Amino acid sequence: MNGERMGRTVPTYRMTAEMMIDSWKDYRRALPQEDREVFDRMVNRIRMHASASTYAIFNDPFEGAVLSMLLEQEKELDKLRREAAGHAGLDR
Repeated sequence: MNGERMGRTVPTYRMTAEMMIDSWKDYRRALPQEDREVFDRMVNRIRMHASASTYAIFNDPFEGAVLSMLLEQEKELDKLRREAAGHAGLDR
């Protein structure tokens, strides 16, 4: 093989996402503790949807990260709306 490396030449989305997340470590460190916990949950949402982002093949991996975070936030909002609607029905 004459010293040539075999294997991937393009990093996977998961690898790229982890590099992106790692680049945010100084920002995270500057946050108050309570915000760091929220930030960590937000970052984990990127990891949760890494497979979908890999499949989508975005030109900019940040697109997949943002869509992953927005999707999970929308799911949380839907859950809160359903809970609020259920409680509103009990008040009648």
